[in-house]
Amino acid sequence: MFPGQPLAHDAAFPDDADFNEVAALARAHTGLDLSTFTWAAGTHTEQVALQVYGVAASLYRQRRLRLEGVKPAVAAEHSMGIYAALAACGSVGEGEVLEIAFRVGSCMEQRFSGRDYALGCLVGLSAEKLAVLAAEGTVFLANHNTSHHLLLAGRRHDMEATLGEALATGAFSAKLFPCDAPLHTPLLAEAEEELTTIFRDYRYREPAIPLMNHIDQEFLTAAEIPPFLMRELTETVHWEQTYRALKRAGATRFVEVGAGDSLKKYNRWIESRL
Repeated sequence: MFPGQPLAHDAAFPDDADFNEVAALARAHTGLDLSTFTWAAGTHTEQVALQVYGVAASLYRQRRLRLEGVKPAVAAEHSMGIYAALAACGSVGEGEVLEIAFRVGSCMEQRFSGRDYALGCLVGLSAEKLAVLAAEGTVFLANHNTSHHLLLAGRRHDMEATLGEALATGAFSAKLFPCDAPLHTPLLAEAEEELTTIFRDYRYREPAIPLMNHIDQEFLTAAEIPPFLMRELTETVHWEQTYRALKRAGATRFVEVGAGDSLKKYNRWIESRL
């Protein structure tokens, strides 16, 4: 399971050959020095750096699992985890997916510059109730992680009002996080031309491991990857549906390949409601 962009980076980096190779690829393809979390040239937002870091963390973890003899029968991805998942499945090279993540992040950083967007993380409110609040506040459901763990995206002012209403109507917690652009919402369609150009710049091989997408739980083919990369930026991430589909497909052991353990926690919640 390849998680999406982390909300923060871990300052404690491993000191081994695999990490050093991944870090060298990150510097060469994006300009980000993972050891100092600074850019070799120019400046970019922390969100762009976190996108690159998230992919790098997954690539490193995948290398370590391979050394341990872990051979996945199927792969799944969550949000921006699609990039590292493509490398793990042999569809695109490690350096290329780091580059794609960087170019996508930079594109959104520039295209939506000057606009104040935010993510809203809500726990304890049903998707049905949240949909009503989101419609009233002109924000969008970005991640449907579990039945009661949801992520919204939209203008910061609207997000603050929506989160306040959510707490007043029964949410356990509501946290606000800054973002460069409203990921996984229709608002990203504004940058479709630039983003589609980025995705068309690469050659995609057929995944050597079946790769389930997080929208309609279908296994991606090489021809479907470029349009999916654009589609996933404008549509809601459905992790609970993906987890259930993986179980129906026969998956019995789930390994999170990246920074943190968010997907592992979502899975436990979903299991507790089965």
